[in-house]
Amino acid sequence: MKIEGKVALVTGAASGIGEAVALELAKRGVKALAVVDRSDRVLEVARTISGLAGRSDLAEAFVGDVTDARFRAEVYDQVQGRSGLVNICVPAAGITRDALAVKIDKETGKPVVYPIGNFRDVIEINLIAPVYWAMEMVARIVADRQRRGLGRWDPTEKLRGTVVFLGSVSSQGNKGQIAYAASKSGLEGAAATLMKEAIFHGVKCAVIHPGFTDTPMVRALGEEFIAKNVLPFTQLRRLIRPEEIADAICFLIANSAVSGELWADAGWHSSA
Repeated sequence: MKIEGKVALVTGAASGIGEAVALELAKRGVKALAVVDRSDRVLEVARTISGLAGRSDLAEAFVGDVTDARFRAEVYDQVQGRSGLVNICVPAAGITRDALAVKIDKETGKPVVYPIGNFRDVIEINLIAPVYWAMEMVARIVADRQRRGLGRWDPTEKLRGTVVFLGSVSSQGNKGQIAYAASKSGLEGAAATLMKEAIFHGVKCAVIHPGFTDTPMVRALGEEFIAKNVLPFTQLRRLIRPEEIADAICFLIANSAVSGELWADAGWHSSA
């Protein structure tokens, strides 16, 4: 599937991998780009992308809650009305709420269970929201095909859309990330299932599993933690650059033969 001339949508685009993906898609010639985030910084990202491309209308920013169904529909409506159907969806927005599943309170000496509210927040943003941003794109492609009297997709048409979910090496299990690991592992099953269904309409789905990447989320762990618990278990002995993940995501989009899961972990393996 060619990236050039397509309409792309990226959530979590205000920073980190989402921002890097948006920039890379622009470099590779998308016709239009929707950048979505709850942070106002996404407005700056859109201006930067449009400026670099020399087109004031290339990137459009949307500020809102990615878990809000009405907001999601409004974004798709506006993008479709202005630029046509979204063909590329990279729902990269995500959060962490790290803590041990069960820990001992130092003051009381009693076990404390990971807060269920935190678990639900992580699942809502990292798993449910990305799946529904993807399904919204699929639904609109299906509706368009119905309007044009088209049935089952045929390979001679070329692919009509691609979804790339942001998994994580933590999906294999990682201490202190009971909710985050569960959310990222869940994306594997969602992507595999949606692929089996959506390819009927010409939409491919994949998951990329980045290792520890130089993003605000990872830097928030602290330099001491990174030096002690991350870099010694990474064969490259450095954090992955967001641009490297963005390049790998574009590879997943552009190469129609590559589906399923791609591990971009820099050789990282969790300690026992």
